[in-house]
Amino acid sequence: MEDTSSHSERAELEEEPEFVDILEERRSSTDLGFALRTFSPQPYREASPCSSSDLSRAVMESQFLRYVVKEIATETGVTVKEVREDARIILEEMSQNLQLGFIRLMAYTLSKVFKRLFSNIFVNIEGLNMLQQAVQENPVILMPNHRSYMDFLAISYILFSYDIPVPVIAAGIRKYLFDSEREPLLGMKIVGEILRRSGAFFIRRSISSDKLYWAVLSEYIKTIVRKGFAPVEFYVEGLRSRTLKSLVPRLGMMHMVLEPFFKGEVFDITLVPISISYDRVLEESLLAHELLGIPKPKESTTGLLKASKVLQEDYGSMHVTFGRPLSVRRLCHNKINRCQYNLIPRDLPQKPSADIQACVSWLAHLMVRFQEGGSVISPWSLMASLLLQTPVTVLLGEGLLWHRLTEKTLWLRKLALEFGGRLKWPARARHSDVMSSAAERHRSVVRCQAGRVHLVQEDEPARKHAASREDGVSRTAAAVLMLASYRNQCVHVFVRPAILAAAIRTSRATRREELSNYFFFLQDIFSNEFIFVPGKSSQDFNEACYLLKKCGAVHITQQEVNVSDRGQEVLDFLQALLQPFINSYQVVFRYLCEDDHQVFSERQFLPSVRKLATKLILSGELDTFETLSSDMQKNVLSALRRLEIVRKTMGSEQSEYRVNKGAVRRIQDTLCKFPSS
Repeated sequence: MEDTSSHSERAELEEEPEFVDILEERRSSTDLGFALRTFSPQPYREASPCSSSDLSRAVMESQFLRYVVKEIATETGVTVKEVREDARIILEEMSQNLQLGFIRLMAYTLSKVFKRLFSNIFVNIEGLNMLQQAVQENPVILMPNHRSYMDFLAISYILFSYDIPVPVIAAGIRKYLFDSEREPLLGMKIVGEILRRSGAFFIRRSISSDKLYWAVLSEYIKTIVRKGFAPVEFYVEGLRSRTLKSLVPRLGMMHMVLEPFFKGEVFDITLVPISISYDRVLEESLLAHELLGIPKPKESTTGLLKASKVLQEDYGSMHVTFGRPLSVRRLCHNKINRCQYNLIPRDLPQKPSADIQACVSWLAHLMVRFQEGGSVISPWSLMASLLLQTPVTVLLGEGLLWHRLTEKTLWLRKLALEFGGRLKWPARARHSDVMSSAAERHRSVVRCQAGRVHLVQEDEPARKHAASREDGVSRTAAAVLMLASYRNQCVHVFVRPAILAAAIRTSRATRREELSNYFFFLQDIFSNEFIFVPGKSSQDFNEACYLLKKCGAVHITQQEVNVSDRGQEVLDFLQALLQPFINSYQVVFRYLCEDDHQVFSERQFLPSVRKLATKLILSGELDTFETLSSDMQKNVLSALRRLEIVRKTMGSEQSEYRVNKGAVRRIQDTLCKFPSS
């Protein structure tokens, strides 16, 4: 295959003209001058002057919180004064204290850090211009994906650079953050305080059923939105994705930021999806080990950045895509009936109706899909997808031929473009140089030697005794999971046609109706693994048909779908892409069916599945190391709970579950029809 491409093809892959490298100017000017420059953002035009202390005072004096405080006092027998004092302490622990001086300090520090870590930080100027206008017109909610500790730092840095109001940021934090007896989340209290004064407000990660905490948090967020104090930034996925794949959205915060619109307290709210894409994430090894059940060190951004090894590594580029601002008023038109809120005073708490809950879920999933659509795929993501389809024994042994990998990567690049993926592929560089550079950047995972690509296992720790075979599996799994994380950055482009490809391969059917049934079955099973907008299954099936037809893999009529003569290569790749997920789900189903106990705890579930998977890998019965991922295992459990095949037992303190083994076997039997690659 030639290492060149036509002018038209290269034009399609050119760096998008609206993307600008914001580090370019930083490298040619002083960091101190940048931090001290005039910062003149245009705020929400309806906002009245309001300090952080004014904000907290408004929360404490709100009728909503007064009502909840009295309710809790009545329920618990504690005085109203004592409950209000508890609420004040919660608010003090939670609230941000945004100050320009600390924003400047962060800007100065981050300029130095980012220039060491990244070669470029690309930002789409069109998106920033639209955001700059949007923040003046309505309360704005910034909704980035969450792949690294760098995410929220990068967004605030970019907004400061372009004179856009710096957001207040919902930061998940452990309950003991400010407990003087414990080491705080960020390593030092002073760092937490710097983040607080740079706009972060801290939310406990474990709230459970704390009614007062929920009330204070809800009122704090709603007050920020109502007053237009600043843009609010939060991660709709809830957590940092340890797999670099989109997570099913969590709806609690989404309800809170939207409620002022539902109740008519604001005319409209603007949602801005933000996609952050990395050539390489700082935490790749840490994330892989977390997925294998190896306890992570205390989360510490400062600890991460202080590590000399981190600052010496090459992390390539970061792309930050600010999506088109979206009006909640327009999105919700004809979807909900807001009149229901007229029946109860606005200040009283009320449970959202079924149509409100469905609308919030739909909006949250839609935002994640917009994040996926704005993400930029790196060459390494495509290469990782192909490496994972090579047997691990080959990668650890003789290795994969480099020229074979480069040929297949160029083929996959074309397919990704046909499927609508956004690729970062330098237009003026030779294809071989682009891929060599990507492999070199990820030399901790792969090694290129004598024209072949080998998987790199981490060094075995010094031991008094010989390492066990299980240790070898774990070391290989860590490397595989690092590869899988980068494949996951592009999996959203292929997942719908991949599900259809699996249905075609399994059913051997050609009729659209029969294929759609298989498609819907797999989509239902994997709805905790991939992002599907609720109520859009038929559209997803039609999209999968369209994409396979577009790339020439199938011929489609109103009644039938037939594989073309040249479509087998596409279907083989797509089937293999989905196979690790199918295999992993089959292993979990096998565990649930073979286990003697009808009831199991989550604490025993994860290590037991990992033990079974390790046993199957060592015996040669299983070659899917991704089955060892705790996230994969938890997604299976969540899927079975959603399908009401596994139920949480009432009154359980250790998250115990009761399984319907018959229903699991029926799903397992259907899933087992899908052939192994």
